Amino acid sequence: MNILVCDDDREIVNAVEIYLNNEGYTVFKAYDGLEALDVVEKEDLQLILMDVMMPKLDGLRTIMRIREEKNIPIIILSAKSEDYDKITGLNVGADDYITKPFNPLELVARVKSQLRRYMNLGSMEKKTGVFKTGGLIVDDEQKSVEVDGKAISLTPIEYGILKLLTEHAGRVFSMEQIYESVWNEPAYNPENTVAVHVRRIREKIEINPKNPKYLKVVWGVGYKIEKI
Repeated sequence: MNILVCDDDREIVNAVEIYLNNEGYTVFKAYDGLEALDVVEKEDLQLILMDVMMPKLDGLRTIMRIREEKNIPIIILSAKSEDYDKITGLNVGADDYITKPFNPLELVARVKSQLRRYMNLGSMEKKTGVFKTGGLIVDDEQKSVEVDGKAISLTPIEYGILKLLTEHAGRVFSMEQIYESVWNEPAYNPENTVAVHVRRIREKIEINPKNPKYLKVVWGVGYKIEKI
């Protein structure tokens, strides 16, 4: 599988390349956002590791450009560790956020987790059914989502959350339950991460995201898909 590593620090890029090569991945390298966009256009990539602070075109604007056309997993690598920075990164379309300095084992584990989710999203082997409520249809055989006959494009994380909630329409899931089910790892302060992804899903499936028809918040408890 092909992974793009984009960071203006060449030592970090080279180090990450070694970790990923050891796991059998093919690595493409870029050192600013413009170079990253060029690689994305030319190569068949399955995942991107993206720095934020870079010359020419920063990581956030690069992610926004990528998200205009592609839903492949994107993990931000950044020295910024504040919650605000993480939320901003997730808001523009990243699927995960790792702060520098990072543990190589954690990096590899996060990469494998995102790749598993991405490959499962595109796989036709695992057929589990079609889940429908109102005009919302999640077809887990085709790994597709429709609202009132219109196809909706979701990232793997967004699809996982929506499938979980739609499959159990009417049931309320806490943020911890959502995180552990979709990310397949223990939840540690998942509120911001889950909330950002839920907001992005609403923007895609709701006519009025501020007054949602389907994806409802149950204050103090969690989220649910309305059973219609």
